[in-house]
Amino acid sequence: MRKLHINIFMFCASVLALSSCKKTLEKQDLGNFLANQVYNDSTTTKLSVDYLYTQNQPGWFGNSGGAVSGTVNTLTEEQYSDNAFTRGTLTILSVGDIGTSNAASNNYGKIRTINMFIRDVNAGTLPLAVKRRFTAQAYFWRAYRYFELAKVYGGVPLITTPLDAVGDDAKQAALIPRSNAAATFALIKSDLDSCVKYLPGKWPNASDYGRITSGAAAAFLGRVLVTYASPLFNPNSDQTRWQAAYDANINAVNILKANSFGLYSKFDYTMWSLERNSEQVLVTQYNTATADNTRNPNTYTNNTLPRAVSSAGSGSNQPTWDLARAFPMKDGKDTLTSKYTYSAQTFYKNRDPRFDQTIAYNGALYPVPGNSSYRAWTYFYANNSKAPTQLTSTETVAASATGLYLRKAIDPTIATSSLQFAGTDWIEIRYAEVLLNLAESAAELNRLGTGNEAYTGIIDIRKRAGIEAGNDGLYGLTAGMTKQQMIDAIMKERKIEFAFEGKRFWDLQRRRLITSVLNGKRRMGVVVVLNNNGSFTDYIAGTRDASANTSLDNLYATSFKVTTKFLDNSAISYQPEATYFFGIPTGALTNNANLQQTVGWGGNFDPLQ
Repeated sequence: MRKLHINIFMFCASVLALSSCKKTLEKQDLGNFLANQVYNDSTTTKLSVDYLYTQNQPGWFGNSGGAVSGTVNTLTEEQYSDNAFTRGTLTILSVGDIGTSNAASNNYGKIRTINMFIRDVNAGTLPLAVKRRFTAQAYFWRAYRYFELAKVYGGVPLITTPLDAVGDDAKQAALIPRSNAAATFALIKSDLDSCVKYLPGKWPNASDYGRITSGAAAAFLGRVLVTYASPLFNPNSDQTRWQAAYDANINAVNILKANSFGLYSKFDYTMWSLERNSEQVLVTQYNTATADNTRNPNTYTNNTLPRAVSSAGSGSNQPTWDLARAFPMKDGKDTLTSKYTYSAQTFYKNRDPRFDQTIAYNGALYPVPGNSSYRAWTYFYANNSKAPTQLTSTETVAASATGLYLRKAIDPTIATSSLQFAGTDWIEIRYAEVLLNLAESAAELNRLGTGNEAYTGIIDIRKRAGIEAGNDGLYGLTAGMTKQQMIDAIMKERKIEFAFEGKRFWDLQRRRLITSVLNGKRRMGVVVVLNNNGSFTDYIAGTRDASANTSLDNLYATSFKVTTKFLDNSAISYQPEATYFFGIPTGALTNNANLQQTVGWGGNFDPLQ
């Protein structure tokens, strides 16, 4: 799978450098070319815009290089980690996403490179339509960067032209204060509006797959405006913001549908491994060649597979029992209201089909590279007659701490030799998200009828998942839900549909639910213990696969006891107000005397002003 970037085209921290570059078609040495020569040629301009993709495309879990996005799965109940966020011990130095130095790798360094590209393309002699096509892609990545900053800090300094790099006047001009949230989101919207206007709905050449389309820009704008309308930025629920978000998401759906995007036919690994399918609205592509992944290697598969499958695997992406319990039953109802009886002993039975496509539990079929009939075994057994309560894991190395493994997007057809750098693409925006963004906007506007988007978005996603329709055709939803009930249903659906896709923390943040949902809780794992028959051995090791193939339920009934355990040593304790907007690091304040510190962090800048 082709990663959409050109590694040979490099930039310095503050100036455009073209040394040792090659023009792809003519094989010319561009080392001595000036910027106006580069941006008068569409081939070299393409090399330059490709670099912007390299610098800005998010990796797996939506990791954009920030302190929050880089650890986002471990900040909620999805995955356990002992960290300063959940302990409530953050300081102003903990989140440095705004940047504390003049570096090409931080947000403002990347924004500077984007601004330089826009300036130089507009100064060149390419036809106007070609300029717009190139600059629109750059506008997208500028909007993306500012949105990453806005989610963390609220209003931030807005820089739309490259600042001079030297001299006292240049230094003073760079001391730009924070703009308010309204201005920050207005710039993001303006940039994305240009993308929607000037980019194609689909790129005509297959080699351009992965580039920003008008539909991707419209979908991203829908995400942005839902965030701006949400309680995080809109505590008084200004309905004009929700109307803008609704309109943006309707537009995104229309553009995407017109260009053959839509829900993929099934919820399984092929949604990620089958390139160019209808679900993939915004994609970061990867391939399997180590040399081509040195800048941004895709190690997701390797990090997810248990050690028992691959010696290089780490099995580090481990769902919690909390996440496993959150999945509904296969009629779409929760475990208390479903027609199917739920038992903790056979917790895997009759669940939403997405459960088995997301979570590998003890005895679960988990097709993996080289073994399509592999079963994951995570139970413990007694192996010491002198200490009968002492337990040993059947996993000989690196046993799962939660008793569960992640199996989402794991392609069992990948060659074993390619596991280190698997080519599975990251989907930053799936079509399902666009539907749920629209559903949330519709619900906030009280468009709650069963024929309106609030219902139909969830229903379409549940139908695709394989949940039963039920006699009322609502796929487990309740008729006549109130506005708050619908919002709760949408948040629950997002938790299930986007599990381990880097969305959960941001969903809780923008709805201002982090402290109410997480504080006071301790994340849990599941412990499956083999009944002690007095042999003090793993006495089913040689027969368990055959027994499970005959009846996993019977094996659980006769051989296992299921219990749970706490993963956190103490309850999650997010800092109440400081959780939602973070403080400006000391280094950034030192570099820019005009920056104001955030309220709640010793300053008086209101992120919502």
